Amino acid sequence: MLGLVFVGTIVNYLDRTNMSVVAPQIAKEFALSPVAMGVLFSAFSWAFALATLPGGYLLDRFGTRLTYGWCLAAWSVMTAVQSFAGGFASLFGLRFGVGAAEAPAFPANNKVATSWFPQRERGVAGSVCSMGVYVGTAFLTPVEFYVATQWGWRGVFAISGLLGLVWAAVWFLAYREPAQSRLANEAELDYIRAGGAVVERTGKSERFRWDLCWKLLKHRQIWGVCIGKLAATTTLYFFLTWFPTYLMQARGMSMLHAGAAAIGPYLAAAAGVMFGGWWGDTMIARGVSVSAARKTPMVIGLLFTGTIVLANFTASNSLVIAILCVAFFAQGMSSTTWVVVSEIAPHELVGMTGSIASFASNLAGIITPITIGFIVQKTGSFEWALGFCAIVALLGVVCYTLVLGKIERLKLE
Repeated sequence: MLGLVFVGTIVNYLDRTNMSVVAPQIAKEFALSPVAMGVLFSAFSWAFALATLPGGYLLDRFGTRLTYGWCLAAWSVMTAVQSFAGGFASLFGLRFGVGAAEAPAFPANNKVATSWFPQRERGVAGSVCSMGVYVGTAFLTPVEFYVATQWGWRGVFAISGLLGLVWAAVWFLAYREPAQSRLANEAELDYIRAGGAVVERTGKSERFRWDLCWKLLKHRQIWGVCIGKLAATTTLYFFLTWFPTYLMQARGMSMLHAGAAAIGPYLAAAAGVMFGGWWGDTMIARGVSVSAARKTPMVIGLLFTGTIVLANFTASNSLVIAILCVAFFAQGMSSTTWVVVSEIAPHELVGMTGSIASFASNLAGIITPITIGFIVQKTGSFEWALGFCAIVALLGVVCYTLVLGKIERLKLE
């Protein structure tokens, strides 16, 4: 089941990041300014943020298998249709649709980890889910660059969408909830249930209630996770949107060279995600409190994410890539926030809690590309763009340290 989610996350981010790969080609063909490209990058996150609460409700109402499967098919179709776009408006509308369809994806990943894994194993499980973001991007970004050089930006969207439709069929055939799975015996179900896994479906007939959302928002843990996740995701969205353009425009790399150079930072981030999850689980196994074990990787990760600003002070492209590898490794460590969401979510509101965190995360997807677009258009350089990422990362450190509080499962009346 974890393997299905891992590959699904790869497909998710293939369709989310393909715009960044072909951005220079699209900007040239349609004569788009940096600010216009920033707005186009943000289209996905506008829809994602707006649809994330309804997406969480669908997860709690219909379950992971149906909700995730149909959403995967829908965003794949809209990705493929982008190959027929005729300008800014149609691209913006289709990217908006992709974002809306992908909204339940990470809350679904979180729900899978909460359903299939006991607490002491959830750090690594959550990290594997998140690792798909970086592993897939590392290995598929160079492929996308190659496809773009051979068949143009339209070919990138067509192939990405087709791959997603194939995986949607695999998902429907293979994924099951623990209580419905023929692969899990009673001993395994008892084991994960005893460890805090949510094996049985809950809230199947519940309608969406705003009062439950407001009750969640009364807890400092929710605010701590949300603000910290926004801070951690800011640097991620720099990599997901402007990073290829940065390599080509600010560092003077060719398209294929930029594709090859992107592999290192993304693999470093994948290693950071796994290290952060493993480190947290190891501390819990040694008797460290859940709060200390989960916060430590996130705080240290965000501290070192700020090293991204050092790329402004060297002319060596090799050294720049090394600096970005360190910063992105650290960003990967800080992304274990999803494990914290699974630790604090009330059993009956796992989907809604994940959606609130996902909403905060995707505010960074709106703010970051537009802000960087304005910075690049105003200054003609990416120096303050990297500084912006570093400053927001430090805000996250303060939030995780002072706001988050004790990590424990919330109980609502």
